[in-house]
Amino acid sequence: MLITAFGPFPGMPVNPSEAVARLLARSPRLALAAGGRPALRILPTAYAALATHLDPALAEAPAAVLMIGVAGRSRRVRVEMRAVNRASRLFPDAGGRLAAHLTLEPEGPFQRRAGPAAVKALARLRGRIPVRSSRDAGRYLCNASYYRALAGPVPVLFLHIPRPPRSGARAWAQRLAAAFAEVAVLLLREARGRTGVPPR
Repeated sequence: MLITAFGPFPGMPVNPSEAVARLLARSPRLALAAGGRPALRILPTAYAALATHLDPALAEAPAAVLMIGVAGRSRRVRVEMRAVNRASRLFPDAGGRLAAHLTLEPEGPFQRRAGPAAVKALARLRGRIPVRSSRDAGRYLCNASYYRALAGPVPVLFLHIPRPPRSGARAWAQRLAAAFAEVAVLLLREARGRTGVPPR
């Protein structure tokens, strides 16, 4: 199991996705389902990090990938149903660089979809935390990393979280991590179903 989150970027000096991901990676529930602690990668919020950080992590052939990012204007967790082959040249990354092109992959499809895992995750999260589905992962590093990961053969899902509350941020992060552990287990079960290995 691979879990990813992001570091700071312009306008977000402390990225809450990192705190949630670190708590999730220490989840006993997830460790039991995965047969050990998942791999955790905190990605620099830079386009270059797709090649230097994300690609090597995906090359380790995780059974499933759960990606977490922050959507500062959202009030709910968003389950991203797809990623699109588009980037914006309006917003620089944490290194001050813009996307090189308006398309992420010149020969790639317009979109890549998460498939049944996204719908199942949405159902799993309802009743636990405020959540909604989303068909727009943005035009920044969240969408770019999701598009890249969805090209692989394993279940991949991206969850966008809102900004934490001004008070009780630790409890808020723990609540999200506990809910996301159930989603991670769901992804592992889907992965085992694809390979014919019975889910645990």
